[in-house]
Amino acid sequence: MARRKQSLARRRVLAKWRAAAKRRALAKRRLARGKRRFAMFGKVRLTHPDRIYWRDAGVTKEMLAKYYKKIWKRMRPHVAGRVLALVRCPEGAEGQCFFQKHARAGIPTEFLHLVQEKGEKIVAIENLDGLIALVQGGVLEVHARGSSLGDRERANRLVFDLDPGPGTGFKDVVKAAREVPKRLRRVKLKSFVKATGGKGLHVVVPIRPASWDIAKAFARAVAASMAIDEPARYTANPIKSRRRNRVFIDYLRNSREATAIVPYSSRARAGAPVAVPVAWSELGTLKAANQYTVKNISWRLSKLRSDPWAGMARSRQGLPKFK
Repeated sequence: MARRKQSLARRRVLAKWRAAAKRRALAKRRLARGKRRFAMFGKVRLTHPDRIYWRDAGVTKEMLAKYYKKIWKRMRPHVAGRVLALVRCPEGAEGQCFFQKHARAGIPTEFLHLVQEKGEKIVAIENLDGLIALVQGGVLEVHARGSSLGDRERANRLVFDLDPGPGTGFKDVVKAAREVPKRLRRVKLKSFVKATGGKGLHVVVPIRPASWDIAKAFARAVAASMAIDEPARYTANPIKSRRRNRVFIDYLRNSREATAIVPYSSRARAGAPVAVPVAWSELGTLKAANQYTVKNISWRLSKLRSDPWAGMARSRQGLPKFK
């Protein structure tokens, strides 16, 4: 009898503890969602605009929407009319996030451009309402293919993703970024650079549409040339064990369904960083690839005399053989 009473008492204590834990979790979710029910951005109804998306930075859903509204003219040439892949974090950057390439429940699809491909609906946007609809769906990162929506079988942008391996730092990435355009200038190609909002840099090359096989072979040749010339500093091998003390020159983003972070997209990382186009002359003063955030990017833009990527979306260069 005594044991039964003790067991019953333990179950009651455990039940009370679980109930209290549920109440605390519910209160936490309600706090994150905020008190306001909705806010309108153009035609898009933004529910729970006070929901916190980056707790460490104090950035809410509405703040992200306002950021995109302000930055849209700069961002539009690089995101509109391209197939997108999305990182969704409905409960914010500290919650569960998942990668999504197709239309799913949770995003207002009436503001998206959906196209049937391989039995699924791929996602694109054409205007600011489409981008705000992604914010409504908890999208904290927007990635795009290197082709246009209407010509998906041919690349019109190349991306060299410069990723620091263990034992290397951002200064090593900057050196790699400066080396890529040197090699591209040999074949008279102009390139642009972007701080990814993560650890590395992207060197981007706008080209006249070329088959994916040709585009990938060209990118591989450039990456391989760097790895051959300076094997102690660079590698084009994706195997992680080969990356120690080297910068990985990732050319693998240059395939049909591969994507890269869109300029000015936020990142689902601590501090609410954003991917930012920079001028080549800025690399010497850039401290990290994630130094610009949703909250401080306005300061940077106010100091710029011109867009570092001005005219980039209109640039079309023939892709020669790399020597």
